[in-house]
Amino acid sequence: MSFELLSLETIQELAHQYGYWVIFSGIALENTGVPLPGETITLVGGFLAGSGELNYWFVLASAITGAVLGDNCGYWIGKIGGWSFLLRLGGFFRIPEPQLVEVKRQFSENAARAVFFGRFVALLRIFAGPMAGIAEMPYSQFFLCNLAGAAVWASVMVSLSFFVGRIIPLETLVSWMAKFGIVALLLVIAWIGVSMWLESRKIKDVSISDQPSE
Repeated sequence: MSFELLSLETIQELAHQYGYWVIFSGIALENTGVPLPGETITLVGGFLAGSGELNYWFVLASAITGAVLGDNCGYWIGKIGGWSFLLRLGGFFRIPEPQLVEVKRQFSENAARAVFFGRFVALLRIFAGPMAGIAEMPYSQFFLCNLAGAAVWASVMVSLSFFVGRIIPLETLVSWMAKFGIVALLLVIAWIGVSMWLESRKIKDVSISDQPSE
């Protein structure tokens, strides 16, 4: 995802000036729930490491630490006041509470996978931490899934731009990863939609079968 105030050129300029702090703080804020292009920031860090301007291991450590810290903040924000906020937001958009309860249940049942793999999915990377808190995922489980997911995601992104960035323009690489994230998001939405539809059909069939026959 891209934002006018944080274009690729702006991120590159900030990374040139402030180095690892930009990578750490940008990813930490995104994982807290602030819609910043953390994926692009990570790719820029890896690209600068590949060109010799930054150290690969320091970039990787900054990305992992920022992701873990940010998601932990997001988790506690969601756990403390996230559900009441979600109910108010649902009321504003006229989303019935039972639907929100169903979304919470779906996330709770797949919380470990969502926290681990969600980093590769557009938007889910931003909301996985707060949603884990809202779904009351056990903190110990969240911490382990969060740490493992952050390590894998950061390693893939930093290494990808570190090596591939030498032969493919950074703009192209960022565009490819953004498209991958959107496709992954659409697949997740489709999966949730089908799961909810099947669940509603199951409840409907049960209610019909429970009706007394004449």
